[in-house]
Amino acid sequence: MSFDVSAVVEQVRDVLERTPRSPVSVVAIDGPGGSGKTTLAALLAEALGGAPVVHTDHFATPASPLDWWPRVIEEVLSPLREGKPVAFRPYDWAGGRLDGRVEIKPVPVVILEGVSASRLVFRPFLAYSIWIDTPRAERLARGIARDGEASREQWAVDMAHEDAYMARERPEIHADLILSGASASQ
Repeated sequence: MSFDVSAVVEQVRDVLERTPRSPVSVVAIDGPGGSGKTTLAALLAEALGGAPVVHTDHFATPASPLDWWPRVIEEVLSPLREGKPVAFRPYDWAGGRLDGRVEIKPVPVVILEGVSASRLVFRPFLAYSIWIDTPRAERLARGIARDGEASREQWAVDMAHEDAYMARERPEIHADLILSGASASQ
């Protein structure tokens, strides 16, 4: 995958300058698993001078892969809208529990990254949303390469949850920007 980060940064900055919504502008990067969201979030955060990134994986759990959103509103989006600091306990996937503490000071831009980061209930809090579209087979191949062959069954389960979310909410049609996460060779 190759993202033109400078073009994305330019578009994001342009929108944020024209449409300020709150003391902190939240930029969502959404797309299914393996699409390139985390990669783009890291690149965008760096290009924006170290913007903090909140990962939806910090809130999802194996028992609740997509219905964790009330915590994000209560612990992240509502405080940011009011210009207040954020503090939450991320889910530790290896330990299977909430562990540690993440704190974010109110800064001009915070990135919310992960599957369903631009879900309907989040949209009133978002200043800008990006959807990453990547072929299913490529996403699965990336996931297996990252997580190992033993994860194939879990990837099938997760992809079914993602399919339901995408069919229900159609996040791509609400995105301000759609990017291809396909490899350059595709």
